[in-house]
Amino acid sequence: MPKPKLPDKNFKWTPELAYVVGLIATDGNLSRDGRHITMRSSDVQLLKTFRGCLDLPSKMKIVQSKNDGWAKKPCYRIQFSNVQFYRWLLRIGLFPAKTYTIGELKIPNKYFQDFSRGHIDGDGSITTVIDRWNTFKNPKYVYARLFVRFRSVSKKHIDWIRRRIHRNLSIRGHTWERKSLMPYQTASMWTLKFAKKDSLKFLSWIYYKSDLPCLKRKRKIAEKFI
Repeated sequence: MPKPKLPDKNFKWTPELAYVVGLIATDGNLSRDGRHITMRSSDVQLLKTFRGCLDLPSKMKIVQSKNDGWAKKPCYRIQFSNVQFYRWLLRIGLFPAKTYTIGELKIPNKYFQDFSRGHIDGDGSITTVIDRWNTFKNPKYVYARLFVRFRSVSKKHIDWIRRRIHRNLSIRGHTWERKSLMPYQTASMWTLKFAKKDSLKFLSWIYYKSDLPCLKRKRKIAEKFI
């Protein structure tokens, strides 16, 4: 006798759940079997944070995985099975093989900053550059430049993120396409970039308190400026 089908479940939005959705939207994968969800990252700490946000058992293993065409570091993954959570992710706009066609997601505005932090910790970056271009005029002319970048193969998804951030912070950033150069890179990469003034506004928004789930090494960079 077949098991009865589990009813759909609406998961309550929290900062932790929104953060997890941001991670899944970037480095996660929904299997075609309708139940398994996989999260990949080169940072084991990030996978442990992901596991904690979902209250997954600590004994659930994090194992080494294959890299995609853009990755340069060793990659690790964690996989779990939850039919109701899987279906809920489908209802908010995620789906299997989403990389090239992901678009808008149903993220409540109250939690968009947490989703954005997850997105940055997944495929995005927070970087600094020391600019010494004008030190020939004066040795004191040394500036720390700050950049925040979102990345996605889907332009539709990047454009949606840009609109949502502008709605909340009135900053626009700049988007551009990075063409694939190697045979193993099967598509271009779209980037949404914010420079220092807008980055400061954005980072203060996503790191709004101390005890938030995040990738620690990226937050350390941000905390030098905010």
